[in-house]
Amino acid sequence: MKYLALLVGTLVATQLPATEAKNFTAEDLVTLNRVGGATLSPDGSTVAYQLRTTDLKADKGLYNIYTIASEGGTPTQVTKHKAADTTPTWSANGQSIYFLSSRSGSNQLHRYDLKSGDISKVTDFPVGINTFKLSADNTHMVFSATVFPECKTLACSKEHFDKQEKQKASGKLYKQTFVRHWDHWLDGTQSRLFSAKLDNDSATDVTALSHALNGNVPSSPFGGAEEYTISPDGKTVVFTLRIADEKESRSTNFDLYQVAINGGEVKNLTVENKAWDTQPVFSPDGSKLAWLAMDRPGFEADRLQLHIKDLASGEVTNLTKDWDRSIASYNFSQDGKTLFVTGNNIGKKSLWSFDTKSRKPTLLTHKGYVGGVSVGSDQLIYQYDDLKQPANLYRMDLKTGKKSQLTHVNKKVMANLEFGDYEQFSFEGWNNETVYGYVVKPTDFDPKKKYPLAFLIHGGPQGSFGDHFHYRWNPQTYTGQGFVAVMIDFHGSTGYGQEFTDSITGDWGGKPFEDLQKGMAYIDETYNFIDTDNSCALGASYGGYMINWIAGKWPEQFKCLVNHDGIFDNRMMYYATEELWFVEWENGGTYYEEPESFEKFNPVHHVDKWQTPMLVVQGTKDFRVPETQSLGTFTALQRQGIPSQLLVFEDENHWVLKPNNSIQWHHVVNDWLHQWLDQ
Repeated sequence: MKYLALLVGTLVATQLPATEAKNFTAEDLVTLNRVGGATLSPDGSTVAYQLRTTDLKADKGLYNIYTIASEGGTPTQVTKHKAADTTPTWSANGQSIYFLSSRSGSNQLHRYDLKSGDISKVTDFPVGINTFKLSADNTHMVFSATVFPECKTLACSKEHFDKQEKQKASGKLYKQTFVRHWDHWLDGTQSRLFSAKLDNDSATDVTALSHALNGNVPSSPFGGAEEYTISPDGKTVVFTLRIADEKESRSTNFDLYQVAINGGEVKNLTVENKAWDTQPVFSPDGSKLAWLAMDRPGFEADRLQLHIKDLASGEVTNLTKDWDRSIASYNFSQDGKTLFVTGNNIGKKSLWSFDTKSRKPTLLTHKGYVGGVSVGSDQLIYQYDDLKQPANLYRMDLKTGKKSQLTHVNKKVMANLEFGDYEQFSFEGWNNETVYGYVVKPTDFDPKKKYPLAFLIHGGPQGSFGDHFHYRWNPQTYTGQGFVAVMIDFHGSTGYGQEFTDSITGDWGGKPFEDLQKGMAYIDETYNFIDTDNSCALGASYGGYMINWIAGKWPEQFKCLVNHDGIFDNRMMYYATEELWFVEWENGGTYYEEPESFEKFNPVHHVDKWQTPMLVVQGTKDFRVPETQSLGTFTALQRQGIPSQLLVFEDENHWVLKPNNSIQWHHVVNDWLHQWLDQ
């Protein structure tokens, strides 16, 4: 009853306003405005973008559309509605902005007229629109919608949805694996691709484009409009799809398919490659098709390389074969001779220009995290953030290379906040290979003091804790309380070459664990202000796995541990997780074929050595790392009398996304650190 009272007290406490005026808090993190979806007008004079604000009473984000001159100035709010207004897209003549809005009850296409300021509803489809793109001449739109595959019309799917709601029986019968994915049980629907003829304020002649194939377009749950493209002449659509059959749960074989915008025969363009093909983009003149592709089937963290096909000759060239970076996104320059590419790069997410002829990359940014690039004739608009500042829009002059900040979406609140300084470091990790990390200092840093340590371990495991203003795992929420935060990109992290990323496969408790231990030794020797004997380790997903591994293999180092959705038992993880290709690749096969691989670094075998107090956190809608993993962890702690707590979110998945839940998460975690660390 004592623990239950503590949890209820925390629930009440999270509803109170923040009292700290200067140091960065969880409330600040959750309520910061978030910019995204920026796009240049056809003449390059104006940028349209979406801005998320947070309504804590409604416990959700609110989205509206803004514009700002590309040379800078005062932004103009285009939409002011409680519904979500997202995905601004310019009309061909630059006189209108199309966007998605849920203001009518379902997500439909709307149009904003810049001259009159009027907003008109363009579509009134029976089901909502998930994503959309416009043809270059605006005569067609291509969109995705969640439908029943057996239906030939949107109206048929609406009838099926209505019938489904009225059913009294709730059972779902499955005949093959992939019965649930990420945070939802599959219900017989799929995301499918359609086209429609477009007039300013109407869309007609809806045509199914991907119905010849069984699969989701875009892919679920994270795919977006980047997974399909329309040719510059408006005649052809190319999209990404993985066939949904009995192999889906263990396959990463996404292919590119081509179809006429008015429907017809669907052709597989990448049938030879059994690995991932995605993000198709036509060159501006329509003579080439580019896309990203992996080499190895079954491996989701393989290097994404940029391929380009000459549509006249059919010749395919791998432009980045000799460049050891995995591409996250790319855009053609308007003359088609240059690609602007983003990707992880030594603890940062960088932006490069890439010459298609010489195949040489030129680094354009040297710190921080870049995304959302929009290309003009003489400028780039992009999103930038780093460990001391949340995302804003920036402009780069392509002639001079000069960069300037366009938006200041958190100007008022940032003026009253202080952030800790940070620096990147490197040391000799496993096999004396170079490993990188970051140390973030407390806000009111005094080099003569000794500070307790929050030791953050990233998930993935093929991921990175880099120079990025993260909205869930942000080190500034710890430094604002007087802790030092340290993050190490151990072997297996992305942005250091594919060999480095590959090195974690089959060795989850080996090289990465040694890197963390050597990293701790390095900061103990190098930074006199860090008290490594007064530290807590925190991690989620693979980071949570590593917390369980540390509990049994390095129990003396930390005063406390925080484990969010972490793997406890590799055997049951294999049999209960949904994406089998991941666990099979990482362990060299199925559990029944390769049990030794799964058991070699299985935390469950070292529970008898556990002694460190641990906070366990779980979202019950997490089907990637199911809730029984955390329940097993908590049981192992409680039965041994080890101080422990369990925080459960019944309405969250692998991530804690709802604003008030996020605030509660931070308060519970922070209370745990303050309970065990001396300050």
